[in-house]
Amino acid sequence: MLAVGCIKETFPQTSYVTSPQSQVPGAFDRFVEAIYSTIAGFPNYGGRTDANDFGYTRFFIAWDSMGQDVVQPTLTNGWFDSWYTIRGLGPTTGNSQYAWTILYGHIKACSTVIGNAGEEPDAGLMAGAGIAHFFRAFFYMDLAQMFANKPCYVDGNAETVPWVDENTTIADLYDNPRLTNTEMFAKIIADLDKAETFLAGYKRPDKCTPDVACVYGLKARAYLLMGEWAKAREYAKKAQSGYTIMNEDTYTSWETGFNTPNSSWMLATTFKSDNPCIQNNDGDSSFASWMCMEINPATSGCGYAANYGRPIQIDRHLYETVPASDFRKKCYVDFALNEMDEAAAIEALKAYTNHPDWIYTAADGNGYPLGGINFKFRTAGGEAGRNNQYIGFVVAVPLMRVEEMYLIEAEAAGRINEAEGINLLTAFAQTRDPEYTYGTHNEAYFNTSTSAFLNEVWWQRRIEFWGEGMATKDIKRLQKGVIRSYPGTNHVETNRYNKESTPDWMNFCIVQTETNYNKSCTNNPEPDYPLKDSPEVTSF
Repeated sequence: MLAVGCIKETFPQTSYVTSPQSQVPGAFDRFVEAIYSTIAGFPNYGGRTDANDFGYTRFFIAWDSMGQDVVQPTLTNGWFDSWYTIRGLGPTTGNSQYAWTILYGHIKACSTVIGNAGEEPDAGLMAGAGIAHFFRAFFYMDLAQMFANKPCYVDGNAETVPWVDENTTIADLYDNPRLTNTEMFAKIIADLDKAETFLAGYKRPDKCTPDVACVYGLKARAYLLMGEWAKAREYAKKAQSGYTIMNEDTYTSWETGFNTPNSSWMLATTFKSDNPCIQNNDGDSSFASWMCMEINPATSGCGYAANYGRPIQIDRHLYETVPASDFRKKCYVDFALNEMDEAAAIEALKAYTNHPDWIYTAADGNGYPLGGINFKFRTAGGEAGRNNQYIGFVVAVPLMRVEEMYLIEAEAAGRINEAEGINLLTAFAQTRDPEYTYGTHNEAYFNTSTSAFLNEVWWQRRIEFWGEGMATKDIKRLQKGVIRSYPGTNHVETNRYNKESTPDWMNFCIVQTETNYNKSCTNNPEPDYPLKDSPEVTSF
């Protein structure tokens, strides 16, 4: 698809809604609500019913598919194929357009609210302005990580994206250079400083709305990317207040596992039963359609994971590095089931689901193995949801969890004083695996410049946040390589790529029409696509 750049989506001269629209009673609050209520459940790309267009969480699958930890075992019905096969990521493709249009669209909604609230919002507008500043920082941070070829702490001069806000004029858009990492993160922190001020004392109605703890969490992410370790640690610690780490029962629940906010979720987005992405296209344009396996083939027959041969699976090597004593391993089907006959496999699947026959039939009928199937993300609504996708696909998805704050605190502390970081990391890891001892997960993935401690942190993040959109960001942040070709791999043939350095395919291309019209906007090179499988490696 030839892209239509954001120059076609230009802000009005003031970039925010002016009277009489903004003076309609309740209008400001509706603009604020639109910022977070449209993150999930709405097609963002022309109002179509594409199966990969269901809001922000589509990027979780896209981003994670570019590394090694997420596997797409069959390449049919290929709405996310190009992210896994590393094809079609150039500046004239729909993939570039999706990222550009969707994230800048959310940013525009934030700037509309900020413009209407003003520099010093009245008391009645202050919380809404704080929410807008938070989410604008949230989305610009994503853009910075997607488009810069180096993380901020490694190269402050690496180019991110152009900045567009409530003061940007149409004329500005034609001569709007990409900000450096340093410039971008200064603006992100400025937005978060305002959010912290405006949200002080704000009591949110639900976890889809950010509060000041979420601001602390986003600051912790930002300072980690900036290399300001003391500040990253400070804000990660502040963000933990009032939240508790998920225990085994909550993490691995067959009923509410990663579909319902709990005491560890700091920020979430929620699909609703009346969302277009649930009501249209049989509910298949949704996160749960791709990530949840338990949908009855007889009463529903829908779901890309459950019934269309497109389950999202875990990388075999990552799975095999998880000790049996670590409860997170229970979220993925053991690869030993690949060697069992039907009766034995169905019996073994009872350890993961009340409907092992559905899962076996789905795998056998669609030509993919059982090993690695994900049961981390569960359909909602219990048995009713498992028999009706219009209930089962109405899930919540975490955008920020307190577990991340514990791992940021550990990493940041360890970059200052490694012994202290090791203690914090060990304490966290033992909440998942009581038998954990430090030093068992030191895999460099080709990059030997990072310390054994950082490799341990990275491993914890990989298994803890699998499927939550952090894989590519962490590979880029830690400057890791990618390994898909190894003995026993479950990655699909012709997609078994090994890269000793951080792959250039993780540096997104700016949509071509932006660079055509914006004379000051440079672009990243089109990725160098792998042409064949890499030789197998045995050392990680």
